Amino acid sequence: MRVLLLSLIVIGLFPSCKQGEKEPINPPNILWISTEDISPAWGCYGDSMATTPNIDALASQGYVFTQAFSNAPICAPARATLITGMYATSTGTQNLRSAIPMPENLKILPQLMSEKGYFTSNNSKTDYNFSPDDKWDDLGREAHWRNREKEQPFFSVFNFMITHEGHANKFVPEDTKSLEEKHNPKDMVVPPYFPDTQEFRNIMAHQYDLITVFDQEVGKLMAQLKEDDLDENTIVFVFSDHGFGLPRYKRWLYDTGLRVPFVLHAPKKYKHLVSNLNAGNVDKMVGFVDFAPTVLGLAGVDTPEIMEGKNFLGANSQNKKYIYGYRDRADDVFDVSRSVFDGRYLYIRNYLPHRAYIQNAQIFNTGKRSYKELFRVKNLGELSEESLKMFKPKAPEELYDLQQDPNELHNLIGNPQYDEVKNKLHEKIKEHILETRDTGFMAEGQMMISGENSSVYETARDTSQYKPELVLEAAELVGRIQNLDILEKYIQNEDPSVRFWALNAIDAFEGNISSQKENVLAALDDSSQPNQGLAAEILINKLNRPKEGLEILEDLLQHFENEVVLLHIAVNVRNLGEKAAPLIPLIKEKVFPKIAGDVWGRYKNWSYPMFIGMALDQTLINCGETIE
Repeated sequence: MRVLLLSLIVIGLFPSCKQGEKEPINPPNILWISTEDISPAWGCYGDSMATTPNIDALASQGYVFTQAFSNAPICAPARATLITGMYATSTGTQNLRSAIPMPENLKILPQLMSEKGYFTSNNSKTDYNFSPDDKWDDLGREAHWRNREKEQPFFSVFNFMITHEGHANKFVPEDTKSLEEKHNPKDMVVPPYFPDTQEFRNIMAHQYDLITVFDQEVGKLMAQLKEDDLDENTIVFVFSDHGFGLPRYKRWLYDTGLRVPFVLHAPKKYKHLVSNLNAGNVDKMVGFVDFAPTVLGLAGVDTPEIMEGKNFLGANSQNKKYIYGYRDRADDVFDVSRSVFDGRYLYIRNYLPHRAYIQNAQIFNTGKRSYKELFRVKNLGELSEESLKMFKPKAPEELYDLQQDPNELHNLIGNPQYDEVKNKLHEKIKEHILETRDTGFMAEGQMMISGENSSVYETARDTSQYKPELVLEAAELVGRIQNLDILEKYIQNEDPSVRFWALNAIDAFEGNISSQKENVLAALDDSSQPNQGLAAEILINKLNRPKEGLEILEDLLQHFENEVVLLHIAVNVRNLGEKAAPLIPLIKEKVFPKIAGDVWGRYKNWSYPMFIGMALDQTLINCGETIE
């Protein structure tokens, strides 16, 4: 009965021909082969250090996208964008890692494909920041197109972890045992923002070894397609989720973090579905938000109105003028930055410029050889000024001409010659934030409280709950004001998100903030707990009022509205450095038992408890404690 039903669905999608007409073409199978943490370091991109014969063979018969981008420089929000066809900032899935309630009527890519008769499989990573339950026909490490009903078209995803930063920053012989020859560190080109040390040459050579291992996996999957006589019936996407798992790549909202390799292969019988492309290099700009509607188009499925991406293949394809990017909380490091790229100029607005990219956090301090080497050279006083920028507060605005400055070394902000470009792209970012009702401008804990009775997406579209125009107006003040008196109307506003940004503007101010003492003290009683925690941090670090600040943090560590709020408070405590010492007994005796578990032998799970624990572990270290 199931086979009959599937046959009827397929016939409905691709009806049989009338006498005298050409035989209809069956729907294409679609295969996604994705990997982790890789920049365009494949031979087909002209990288002479790369050894990628299988990918290069696909590319020689297909299309190499030279302007393909993730919309986020870290995996979970990137994957949420891919699979929904929506900007992660629209759905609240922009942080790593989280558990976001989604609209009940929102169907993601595999569900829409399944409804049209496709078998959908994912082997096996999801990491969408929302539950993948009941979204795939076949999900797990054994998932495969071979598990479908015979003749059923499939949409299959295979994700390979071998190039992930965890592998790239460790030298485990097992990872590269399949290689007969390895890359020579002497041949590596070390980027100008890294010190040219032997260790960085070793790290880069290992990175290229792992890429070759991934290439072998691509070859195996292509061999399986051929073995199953499916190679002429399957459109193949090969891509990475964002840039290298190294400093200034992953987590950075630069071209190095967002630009990805992407090779598309379409068999001869499906060339009409990619009729807008010419073989070889394709300079058409595409973003991850566009992948889902494009796959739907290949399968003959209408794109739902809720999707924000655009189909980039075939007769109905659309061109993009801009690629938008977002960087929010990554692990236990809070941030809010937005970017726009027009094909030449990359503009970045850092809304928390006083927070450096590399903060005093476990995610940077533990277990990564690239960061360890950066710290070693930094401690010797031998880091270049370019490398040191990673440890310093960010510029509120950044503008790079990628044609003239592909390494993004020269920030053009302040150069009058580029004011018109800067102003235009800044306006584009603001327009995009308002059009998508960007949820990243709510404190994450507050966002989760607001969305707990429906979904974050729906909350952001309820004008009684979220007013992005006023919130953005307040956020635009951070790092850009000369007089704190302008903040009065924002710090007193009834919207907790507006008050959140007013507090951040005080925190980011480089001069004397004593005029704001009463406002910060009053914020200790704010209705929003993230605002209370931030006010306490400012009091202790900037206004030398430890008593009041520590009292409120002590209370918040014990009486928090949800785990996300506790994460805010844990980070506020970590940011105190040694000043957090009076809170150590409470952290050990009452907070850690709530988040303890088996992950890394210490944390309850891979989500909020782990990040809370990481922030509090760093707090212990800051205060001279030893982690057991």
